[in-house]
This record gives sequence, structure tokens and C-alpha cells, in this order.
Amino acid sequence: MAGAVRRPWFPDFCRLPRIAAVLAIAELVAVVVGLAPTQDPRWSLGEFGAASAFALWLGLTIAIAYCKAGPLLEPLPRSIGFLAAMAVPVVIAAFGAFAIQQIDLGLGTHLTLPESQRTRFIASIALLSMLISALSLRYFYVAEQWRARLQAVAKAEVDALQARIRPHFLFNSMNTIAALVRSDPRTAERAVEDLSELFRAALGAQGESTLGEEIHLAQRYLAIEELRLGDRLRVDWDVAPDAPMTLRLPRLVLQPLLENAVVHGIARLPQGGRIRIAIAPAAGRRLRIEIANPAPPAGAPGPGPVAATGNRHAQESIEQRLAYHFGVGVTLRQVLEGDEYRCTIEVPLP
Repeated sequence: MAGAVRRPWFPDFCRLPRIAAVLAIAELVAVVVGLAPTQDPRWSLGEFGAASAFALWLGLTIAIAYCKAGPLLEPLPRSIGFLAAMAVPVVIAAFGAFAIQQIDLGLGTHLTLPESQRTRFIASIALLSMLISALSLRYFYVAEQWRARLQAVAKAEVDALQARIRPHFLFNSMNTIAALVRSDPRTAERAVEDLSELFRAALGAQGESTLGEEIHLAQRYLAIEELRLGDRLRVDWDVAPDAPMTLRLPRLVLQPLLENAVVHGIARLPQGGRIRIAIAPAAGRRLRIEIANPAPPAGAPGPGPVAATGNRHAQESIEQRLAYHFGVGVTLRQVLEGDEYRCTIEVPLP
């Protein structure tokens, strides 16, 4: 079964601060229209009050409609969902403009355009509402993504210190090194150096590295696991000659995914298995990283649901950090086909 980590695109309009922001934008529009130069006389205080009241009512109604329609719009593809979202203010504004003009004509207050210009009045209000709504949606979307990216960076720093080099991995590595000290001191020394590189990378996880450095760090991690698992762990690297080894990446992107492949795949199989890592440029000036490992059958003994949740959180954290680093265009997909599990990352190349 395939699935892609998908970030929400439609802002949450059910929060009071968001509704207050919508009302502030509506009032700002009324002020701008009132101050705009025109051949007609300036608005009187009563006319400005009426325009402000109409703008605030319109903004509040659209915000409530977005609040209720959000769960329906969010699952849609972004292009279709955006068109549907733009239809909401058009319908509300057109109905509101028609109603307010009917009230104005009935009371004889002459605050709106004459009845002969009804179409122009309704169309201008509807188009203006659609334009302001589109700009507001874009602003709220960017603000939420920026906030989510900052949270992802902070969470990644904590994850790197507490989860990337897990205690059980440290204990297993130290036991392996201790067993090699007498029989193979040169291998034990190399394992200590590999372990120190991993901890150095974890302590500096908030920084950046290159694709080449990420590959080197992943190879050091797998070298330690190969000492522990022996012939049960086999690794195939397929790095294209034209892979951009100097491409800047967030630190610790490959190692956590390979750790998932070892802990949730190879270590749970008595016969072990083979991990395949393929790194190559893809169509559309993109870099494709694919990690495949054998998946244990359903019901096989393993680390349990808590570790499985950690596996999912690690992938979500990596996707968020890549999105923070590259912006739009980052994809992370997990595919389970038969007895093979694949995790694929694609990022845009500069």
C-alpha cells in the first residue's frame, strides 16, 4: 500500500485569532476604499460606518464558511480545492451585495449604486471579495507553514539528541566493540571512530551537511550494524556518477531512514536481508533517494507499536526538515509491496 506524507494546505479558520485577523483585513479594505481618490465626494461618517459594517459582516460570514468547509476542502487536490475555496466568497459576497442593495433601495438611503447598476455593484463586490480571500488564504498558508517549519527545526534538534542515536544502539555497539578489542583490535578501533562520527553528527544535527557527507555518515552507521548482525545484514549502494555530492541537505537525513530499515526490517528477520540504497538525479531537475529493505511478515516479533510510531515520526520529521530547507517540491513516499518496503525521497535541485 502506498502513501505520501501530505502537509495541510488549507488554513484553520476555526480559531479566534484567525477570525480576528479576517475582520481586521475586512476593515482595512473598507478604510482603503474610503481613502481611495475619486471624483465623487468623500464618504461621510455614516457612509463609512455602513461600509465598515458590511465589510465586517462579509468577512465574518466568509470566515465561518471557511471554518465549516475546511474539513471538506482539505482532502481535495490543491488546484480543485483552491477553486472551490474561491467560489465560497464569490457566492457569499454576491448574495450579500444583492441583499444589502435591496435593503438600501427599500429604505431609500442611497448608500449603494442605483438599481440600474445592480450587476456592476454585485460583480464588483464579489470579485473584490474573491481577490481579498485569495490573498488572505495565501498569507495564512505561508504563515502556518513558516510556523510549522520552525517547530520542525526545533523538534529535529531534540530528536537528534534523544532519538537518532538510541540507547540500545549505543549499548549494542559498545558490547560489539568490547568483544572485538582482544580478537580484532583494528576493527574495534575503526568501530569506535565510526561511533564517534555518529555522535558528532547527532550533536550538530541542527546544522547542514552535503549529500556526500550524508552518504559517508550512513556508511559508518551501517558498518557498525554489520559488525553486530554479521552476514544477516547485506547492503547494496547504487550512487549515480552524476549525483550532486555537494548538494546541501539538513543533517541526519539518510541515517535515521537506514536505522528504520535495520531495526524494523533486517533485525526482525532470522535470516536477515539486503538493504538497497539508490541515489540518482531524476526528471525535472530533482534528486531521488530510495531505500528498500525486506519487511517482516505480519505478526512477526518486533519492537512493537511504540517503535512503529517512532518510525513514522522520524519520517515526518525528515520530510518537514527537507521542506523547510528546500521549500515546495519535496516528496516523501512509503510503499509496501509484498515483502519489500521502500521509502523514496525526491527534492528539487538548484
